[in-house]
Amino acid sequence: MFEISHHLRLSLGISLMTLFLVGCSGVLKTPIVSAMPAHTAAPDSNVKPELEKYFQGFTGGFVLYDLKTDQYIRYQPERTAERLLPASTFKIMNALIGLDTGIIPDENFVIKWDGTHYDDPTWNQDQTLKSAIQNSVVWYFQDLARRVGKEKIQTYVNAVDYGNKDLSGQVDSFWLRGGLRISSDEQVEFLKQLYLGRLPFSQRAMKIVKKILVMEKDGVYTLSGKTGSGLMGARYIGRFVGYVEEKGDVYFFATNIESPRSIASGVKAQEITHNILQSLSLLP
Repeated sequence: MFEISHHLRLSLGISLMTLFLVGCSGVLKTPIVSAMPAHTAAPDSNVKPELEKYFQGFTGGFVLYDLKTDQYIRYQPERTAERLLPASTFKIMNALIGLDTGIIPDENFVIKWDGTHYDDPTWNQDQTLKSAIQNSVVWYFQDLARRVGKEKIQTYVNAVDYGNKDLSGQVDSFWLRGGLRISSDEQVEFLKQLYLGRLPFSQRAMKIVKKILVMEKDGVYTLSGKTGSGLMGARYIGRFVGYVEEKGDVYFFATNIESPRSIASGVKAQEITHNILQSLSLLP
């Protein structure tokens, strides 16, 4: 009986030692995979259910990142993690690509209006990059995208790791009606990297884009941002992304709203965001 027990203990000891040595030698190459995709909300998010009052009539989400404290607050984290159509918020990328490739030399580059009549009267004239961003002139950025070409755009989208990186659809409308999707969490990270000058574009291109994104400015704060409105199937989507510079800090935000009716728009998302930022004492 002793001999059998002894051999069993000896065999078990050898087996355990073998497993230990194999693990140490790196032969077992099971990769360590993060349980959380990059576009999902962080588990330590400060969730603010009380922001629901600003989203009356809409499904939506809001995320704010404080650069100084490295802290987030979110309303509906599952919505801020959901990838949605970027719509005209992609104009930020369009502008960066146009400048970095040299297709557009600066923010004053003019593309001539072709005479097509649009409901928005600000579109019915020649546009510069600056005015096209400020008035969200779709035709300007469609022309720009055709000049750059989808292959180059794809290269930049891959380098930035922009959302799902899916440019299926027409070269001049994939961000409006194609397969491209990006979450609000990802947009905040994108804007943070833009602000810090860490995107794969020239510093000059990033500086110009940051300048033309400014929407409001006084001696206390600066608000920069871009709206976007789109349709995903039967889902009307409104988005507003940007950042507030105030009191030596920067707060990056992204809001998305949704409705089965066209009342969901970038303008409405901007209004909701403005109200939230005021409630947080980040805007007057």
